Amino acid sequence: MTIRQKIQEMEKKHLSRYAMLSCHTEGRKRAEPDCNLRTPFQRDRDRIIHCKSFRRLKHKTQVFLSPEGDHYRTRLTHTLEVSQIARTIASALFLNGDLTEAISLGHDLGHTPFGHAGERALQQIAPHGFHHNHQSVRVVERLEKKTLGLNLTKEVCNGILCHTGKQHASTLEGEVVRLADRIAYLNHDIEDAIRAGVLTEDDLPSDVVSILGHTKSERISTLIWSVVDNSQHGIVQMDSVCKHAFNDLHKFMFQNVYDNPKAKSEEAKVPVLMEALYTHFFQPDHLPPEMQKIAQEDGIECAVVDYIAGMTDHFAVSTFQNLFIPKSWKI
Repeated sequence: MTIRQKIQEMEKKHLSRYAMLSCHTEGRKRAEPDCNLRTPFQRDRDRIIHCKSFRRLKHKTQVFLSPEGDHYRTRLTHTLEVSQIARTIASALFLNGDLTEAISLGHDLGHTPFGHAGERALQQIAPHGFHHNHQSVRVVERLEKKTLGLNLTKEVCNGILCHTGKQHASTLEGEVVRLADRIAYLNHDIEDAIRAGVLTEDDLPSDVVSILGHTKSERISTLIWSVVDNSQHGIVQMDSVCKHAFNDLHKFMFQNVYDNPKAKSEEAKVPVLMEALYTHFFQPDHLPPEMQKIAQEDGIECAVVDYIAGMTDHFAVSTFQNLFIPKSWKI
């Protein structure tokens, strides 16, 4: 037996009957020979970690635009925290940790610069709208590896697509990531908001704190335990008390952080920047060669959205400055 086959035999013996076994994958769009060392989901995880879009996440906003400080979350650190929480839940439920990790690491690959402000701007500008979960799938299926895509398994692509929005994942591992994403961002966004002076610990709703905990660690632990203790018969869920407190915390964060004028003062500039970039790159010869190929095959609107969505915050700002801000010169 190969090492991969031994791992897959262990999956059969030790994972829950509700887990997605790697030997039962629906496969890839382009068939490939099996790897003798890694399962299909392990290969997907590795492909995501080594792709360019994953590396760019370190320079993309999570909540606070261009914060001055080394400890604020970026889209990359958010992704890693989601992965950690999701793997903890998956392990406790005896689900497939490799599939869970691959979905977690890939779920935000298509996110825009400037966080959700950038996403909202592209939703307004792009003729067919924009949603980062759909763009994440497009990244792995079309844009990576010089438009060949990463050729991931269908289960990973489905989990990435369904980590947000109305459609739920086809696997429990995808459902775990969906919950882990919310658990991660709500709690680390609280910590970043306190660091930024937008919130204090005392501002958090007392009824929520009494149920979920006073610290980030306590809240995450409570929510993880709630999912682990209440997921059964093929359903991943929290208990009703924690779920209600969690939803109340979500509402509180929107009212006090995500829509806070102090925290979001710079976001008013994002639509202007994004629209200027969109208009400029709508000329195909303004796009880099790889994106020109996308424009020829998928249409100019698609290519421009792909190019802008793939930018980091810094690259989008510097590109805007180079295109539209006059430079000083000497005779």
